[in-house]
Amino acid sequence: MTQIFAHRGASREYPENTMLAFEAAYQQNADGIELDVQMTKDGILVVIHDETLDRTTNAAGWVKDYSYAELQHVDASYKFPQYAGQCQIPTLDQVFSWAKRKQSLFLNIELKNSVIEYPHLEKKVIHLIRQFQLENRVVLSSFNHYSLVEVHRLTDEIPTAILYREWLYEPWKYAKQLQSSGIHPHFTSLQKESIIRKAREENISVRAYTVNNLNVMEQLFRWNIPGIITDIPKKALEVKKKVSSQVL
Repeated sequence: MTQIFAHRGASREYPENTMLAFEAAYQQNADGIELDVQMTKDGILVVIHDETLDRTTNAAGWVKDYSYAELQHVDASYKFPQYAGQCQIPTLDQVFSWAKRKQSLFLNIELKNSVIEYPHLEKKVIHLIRQFQLENRVVLSSFNHYSLVEVHRLTDEIPTAILYREWLYEPWKYAKQLQSSGIHPHFTSLQKESIIRKAREENISVRAYTVNNLNVMEQLFRWNIPGIITDIPKKALEVKKKVSSQVL
């Protein structure tokens, strides 16, 4: 059965990477949450996608140039004025504390270090995962594949997945070379069912992003892809039920 991951939470309806979006995704019965982690100038892990604040908040500049205390005053509601004043940039600690109580929820944590090389990001994230005992409910992904190698240098107990946009030849082989248990391709890089089938044979999970087109979504469900990452988890669940009923 395909798992549905809410991309930055239920981000079509709520401000992305906020507790509102995460809680909404959980209430909509998403199997998991996809989120992004970066670091403040005083070393606090925060959940935000862009390296700058400009697009998703009422502030501007690089995340790395703000202290956590300064970020607490930033409004992350951006294009959702109805939630103005209700959305802060959460810390990874806050998200983990919330997720710890959601026993069925899986977390796909993207390490945002392909533009800014945050020092010891991997070590800090791993430490927090262990602190909250979430080792069996997380996967670490990144476009920076050197970072995934560093994760495996630090631990064997936390799975990783390679993020990519290109058409990789036999991506399951590349994933195994990096000791990753998953591949997270952009859905346009996943044109053949055989990629999913072969990856499954090699025990590599395929989770495609960001799948919002309902026709593409339906095709991937029919191919029995292990996971999709979408902005619209509620709609994805409807499509999944439709496909499941037709198969039965």
